[in-house]
Amino acid sequence: MSAPSPRSMTLAGYGLTGLCALFLLMDAAMKLMELPIVLETTIQLGWPASSAVPLGLVLGISVLLYLLPRTSILGAVLLTGYLGGAVATHARIGSPLFTHTLFGVYVGIIMWAGVYLRDPVLRSIFPAR
Repeated sequence: MSAPSPRSMTLAGYGLTGLCALFLLMDAAMKLMELPIVLETTIQLGWPASSAVPLGLVLGISVLLYLLPRTSILGAVLLTGYLGGAVATHARIGSPLFTHTLFGVYVGIIMWAGVYLRDPVLRSIFPAR
C-alpha cells in the first residue's frame, strides 16, 4: 500500500478545515445575532446572556485566523482554548459525556486534522510514524 500523496492530503485537509469552519462560523453567527435559543442555552449553561456576542466575536475572529494559511496555527491554538472552555462548561454542569461534554474534543480533533493535513511544515515537525 502506497502512502497518500501530498496533494490528496492537502485536499483532505481543506475538506476537514471547511467542514469545521462552516460549523464554527455558523455558531459564531448565531451568537452574534443573539437568537433566542442561543441566549436561552447560554443561560442554561450558567453564563449571562450578555456573553453571547463577545463569545461570537472571539469565535469568529479565531475561525478567520484558522482559515488563513499564514495564521492557521494561531487560529487552531485559539480555537483549542475556546473549545476547551466549552468542554469545561459542559463538565461543570454535568452534561452527558459523549454527546455534549466531549463534543468540543471531537471538533478539535477534526480541526487539528484539517490543519495537519493541509500544512506540510506542521507535518514535518510532527511526522506520523
